[in-house]
Amino acid sequence: METAARVPGTRTAPLRSAAFRRFVLAGLISATGSAMAPVALAYAVIGQGGGAGSLGLVLAVNTVPTIAFLLVGGVLADRMSRSRILLVGNLGAAVAQGALAAVVLTGTASTGSIAACGFLSGVAVAFTVPAGQGVVNQLVEPGQLQRANALVRLPTNAVRVLGPVAGGLVVALCGPGWALAWDALTFVIAALLLHGLRLDATVAVDGVLGALRSGWSEFRSRTWLWTYTLAGTVVVAAWLAGFQLLGPLLAARQYSGAGSWGLVQGAFALGLLAGALVCLWWKPYRLLAVAVCTASLLFLPLTAMGLALPLPAVLCAALLAGVGLDVAIVAWTTAFQLHVPEAELGRAAAFNSVGERCAIPLGYLLAALAAGAWSDRGVLLVCAGVIVAATLLNLCVRDVYRVNRTTPG
Repeated sequence: METAARVPGTRTAPLRSAAFRRFVLAGLISATGSAMAPVALAYAVIGQGGGAGSLGLVLAVNTVPTIAFLLVGGVLADRMSRSRILLVGNLGAAVAQGALAAVVLTGTASTGSIAACGFLSGVAVAFTVPAGQGVVNQLVEPGQLQRANALVRLPTNAVRVLGPVAGGLVVALCGPGWALAWDALTFVIAALLLHGLRLDATVAVDGVLGALRSGWSEFRSRTWLWTYTLAGTVVVAAWLAGFQLLGPLLAARQYSGAGSWGLVQGAFALGLLAGALVCLWWKPYRLLAVAVCTASLLFLPLTAMGLALPLPAVLCAALLAGVGLDVAIVAWTTAFQLHVPEAELGRAAAFNSVGERCAIPLGYLLAALAAGAWSDRGVLLVCAGVIVAATLLNLCVRDVYRVNRTTPG
C-alpha cells in the first residue's frame, strides 16, 4: 500500500498516479451500486405493503441524520486522515445496506426496519461527504485539479446513464434484495481501495467546538463562499421541486408517461457525462463565475415543460442542463479546493453541504404548497424564474469574479 503524497512542481497527469486511480476506481465501483439503490429501495418499500407515505418516511429518515451530522463530519475531516474516514464511512454504509438487503431477502422487512437502515446510511454519508471533498487536492498538484475533478466525475456519470436501467432489470429479475446486496458489496470494495490511500491527517490545535466556531468564522468571512451556498440552496430547491417532483407528473399528462420521462432523465444523465468531458479540455479562468452561470441552465427543462413544448425540445433542454450542471460542479469544486486552505476544507464543505441538503425538504414542501394555488405548469415556470433570479443575484457579488484559476493548465 502506498502513502499518497504530492510532489511539488510536477506536471504529471492525474491518472499516472496510482493513488488517484485507486480513488477514481473506488468511486466508480460504489456508483454502480448507488445507481441501483433508489429503484431497489422503492420496490423494497412497495414489496412490504408500503405506499407513498412509507417511502417518504424512509427518504426523510435517510436525509435527516446526514444534515444533523454533517458539521461533525466536517470537523473530523479537518482533524483526521480523510482516507480513514472514507474507509470507516464506506464500511458503515456497507453494514447498513447489507442489513437492509438481509431483511428484504428474508421477507422480514418493514417500514421501520427499512427506515432504521436508511438512518445508518445517512449517518455514514454525513462523514464521507466532507472527507471526500478534500481528497483530490491531496493527490494531485493545483494545476491538475480541474482535470482530476472531471476524471472523478466522468465514470460515475457514465454509470448514471446505465445504472437505473440495470437496477430496474436486477429488481425485475432477481428482486430488490439482491440489488441492495450488490450496493453493500460495492461499499466494501470501495472501502478496501480507499484504505490504500493512507492520507496524512491535519494537526488539530483546538477542540471540536472551537473547530466548529473557527470553521464557521472562516466560512462566513469568505463572501463568495456563503453567497454561493445560499444561492445554490435556492437553485437546488427550485430544481428538485420542478424537475424531480413535478416533472414525472407533467410527463404523464403532456407526453407518453413513464417512457417519455425515462428519456428526459436519460438526456439529463448524458448531459452530465458530456459536461465532464467538456471539463477535460475547457479550463476557464473565472472559475466561480462560470460555475454560477452554467448551473443556471437548469432552468431550461423546467421552462420547456412549463410551456408544454414538444418532447424533443424538452430532451434538448435536459441535455443542456446536464452539461451545465456538471461543468458547474467541476468548476466550483476546483475553485473551492484552490481558494480554501486544506486545513479548512472539511468544515467548509460541511457548511456548504448543509445548505444543499436542507434544500431537499424545502423544495418539496414549497412545491406541494404552490401546487395547491397554481397549476403544475405554472409552478414549473416559477421554479425556472427562481433559478434565473438566484443566478443574477449571485452574479452581483463582486467576489464571484475574484475567485479565479490560480495556476495554468
